[in-house]
Amino acid sequence: MSTLWIRHARVIDPATRRNAVGDLFIRDGKIVPSLSAAARQSARQIDARGLVACPGLVDIHVHFREPGQTHKETIATGSRAAAAGGFTTVVCMPNTSPVADNAGTIQYIHDATRRDAVVKVLPTGCITVGQKGAALAPFGSLKRAGVVALTDDGDCVQSNELMRRACEYAKMFDLPIMDHCQDASLTQGAVMNEGVVSTRLGLRGWPHAAEDIIVARNVILSEYTGAHLHLQHISSKYAVSILRRAKTRGVRITAEATPHHLAFTEEELGTYDTHFKMNPPLRTASDRRAIIAGLRDGTLDCIATDHAPHTDYEKDKEFDYAPNGILGLETALAVALGVLVRQHKFKLTHVVDLMTRQPARVLGLPAGSLAAGSAADVCLFHPTETWRYDAKSGFSKSSNSPWHGRNLTGRVKLTIVDGRVVFEHGQIVAPAH
Repeated sequence: MSTLWIRHARVIDPATRRNAVGDLFIRDGKIVPSLSAAARQSARQIDARGLVACPGLVDIHVHFREPGQTHKETIATGSRAAAAGGFTTVVCMPNTSPVADNAGTIQYIHDATRRDAVVKVLPTGCITVGQKGAALAPFGSLKRAGVVALTDDGDCVQSNELMRRACEYAKMFDLPIMDHCQDASLTQGAVMNEGVVSTRLGLRGWPHAAEDIIVARNVILSEYTGAHLHLQHISSKYAVSILRRAKTRGVRITAEATPHHLAFTEEELGTYDTHFKMNPPLRTASDRRAIIAGLRDGTLDCIATDHAPHTDYEKDKEFDYAPNGILGLETALAVALGVLVRQHKFKLTHVVDLMTRQPARVLGLPAGSLAAGSAADVCLFHPTETWRYDAKSGFSKSSNSPWHGRNLTGRVKLTIVDGRVVFEHGQIVAPAH
């Protein structure tokens, strides 16, 4: 494996509290404290003057659609979009076709990852058989197959009794449960946030209570069973408040926010653009402010993209009939920098933490650090470079992004996975593992 010497970068590593201009050394796929004089002579030198070097970004919520929905995305194309966005570790959701509720499907994902991926792709398994919310999936065999968490993401387990049993068994197997918080009885036919804007647009509204009720249930079940529950894509200010109170009591609950809920509100839907249709829906300006405040004070633990590819012909429908979901991987860092650092004066180190160390901590992943001996997963980015995002020419197989055609600030220049440069100068430069 090649030896790399990254020079003159601003190195930000929240895990080791490093934040200074300096060098990074990589040998045999690991971060090393230094290189010998002979090794420096033969190393590939990367002049990172003006760039930030941080741990490879970690996304614990992506949809890569394989197996079964490869017209939207594949592990190959999704992992390339991840590399282009500076991500080196991603956790893929199990709502594939068939769903990942058994060891055989998990093995398929492992095999496809080894064959096709340019970043680390870690699978999750379903909470329930067929993701139907009626009977628990075989947690033990899923754990042995290598899942890092359990989730029915895309659906929410509606039965409180079943979710209680899921928590008890997940704790036995030391697996986190990730939950998509939605009371389905409150959202039948709903397509956007319920309120003044939905009334004006004539679209059926989706009350924030549908999220809040399940968030509260999950807090109660986590406290009751001692299981670790991670709540996905929080969008409601009331949910943030529930979580804040739970954390003061020491409940084993974590939660994430998405770039789109940080950047947009329901007002974006005025033109019925389906690229702004997602689950949970964009909500109000006060909800957006609460999510940002939740990230600032640690109520929300990390940023995750909920990268959800759909084809053009699926999204090009009447608003009611278009699927929920947008792309997120190639734009996440720039959006987070724009909203949190430039608009809301977060420290750059805090945003890096929310996208590296913190998501890795949530699921206990060996990622998000530049400590000596760690895997050499590195993201190099220019924090102030402005660029125009063209979803049509991106690395994802789909192009359903609300940021298409917009100028963004903050650009990934180079991505390294296990000491191999996989993305550089706007191109994927390494084959799959």
